[in-house]
Amino acid sequence: MEYKAQPFNRVSQEEFEEKFLSPYATKNSQSKGRQRKEKKCPLRTDFQRDRDRIIHCKSFRRLKHKTQVFIAPFGDHYRTRLTHTLEVMQIARTISRALRLNEDLTEAIALGHDLGHTPFGHSGEDALNDAYPEGFQHNEQSLRVVEKLEGNGGLNLTWEVKDGILNHSQEKEKILSLKSKNHPHTIEGKVVKIADPLAYVNHDIDDALRAGIIKERDLPGEILHILGKTHKERIDKLIQNIVKESIGKSYITMDKNLLEVFNELRDFMYKKVYLSPILIKEKKKAYQIVINLYNLYTKNSNILPASLKNEAKEERWERVVVDYIAGMTDQYALKVYKNSFLPKEWG
Repeated sequence: MEYKAQPFNRVSQEEFEEKFLSPYATKNSQSKGRQRKEKKCPLRTDFQRDRDRIIHCKSFRRLKHKTQVFIAPFGDHYRTRLTHTLEVMQIARTISRALRLNEDLTEAIALGHDLGHTPFGHSGEDALNDAYPEGFQHNEQSLRVVEKLEGNGGLNLTWEVKDGILNHSQEKEKILSLKSKNHPHTIEGKVVKIADPLAYVNHDIDDALRAGIIKERDLPGEILHILGKTHKERIDKLIQNIVKESIGKSYITMDKNLLEVFNELRDFMYKKVYLSPILIKEKKKAYQIVINLYNLYTKNSNILPASLKNEAKEERWERVVVDYIAGMTDQYALKVYKNSFLPKEWG
């Protein structure tokens, strides 16, 4: 019998989801939709279109020059906010596929979760949160990016992707804590939320060793004995356990003892790396740069790009300034600071 190729189009993909995905998975046919109605794509599902819109937007490209942990890194192998995003996406997709969840929704949330991050990572976030009277959180800014700032009035993503982006943030509470302020409403969003710390705790160990912030002998031996001594071993063990404990459930969980050890490793990273004297010294400098830029722009509206002045007709000027600074890369923020606050070097 001759094989006749047929496209795996949107309709057939939606039928596939109904037949083969977990009953707890979020199907495209169940989506709450977009804020503005659009004609359906003949080939791609709505969640696939959301993923593509995120990948093609400018905010996504700028992540390659934004801090993950080490500010404005020049080393070729240090993580940036973009490579972190890709690692989160890969881990989240692995978990979603094993649990028969919606990989496209998972991927879209993961790729968009950090679009609102400031230059200099959490140092820039803290600075804008302190300077701007209404406060600033990167997850809320990520939602603002896709709802308003990108494209012509936002990317018009589906409700499920926006919910996952808004609620991905893991504050300093324990991983999988029920006390978290952010709870995604889809199981795919929950997958991204746990994939985020799983990625950064492990890849930040790698970068901290490379930078000399910690040595191999500093790593907690008992924890590594349980989770694994290498990056590969730890990632594999944690993913395997999440899949084992979460299969057939409407939520994401882990073995209680393994989760406790994982949280201990995260606590170690805060104590020895994120709050290390070396990094704190540099973070204070980055914090002050963002504070100074905020004060500069809020007091001198004439120096911002003319295109932003039109936005000021709809938004408070301080809000426009926050959006502009949050969108900067590390290098651009340093360049603007140098031109604005340091004397010109005459040759």
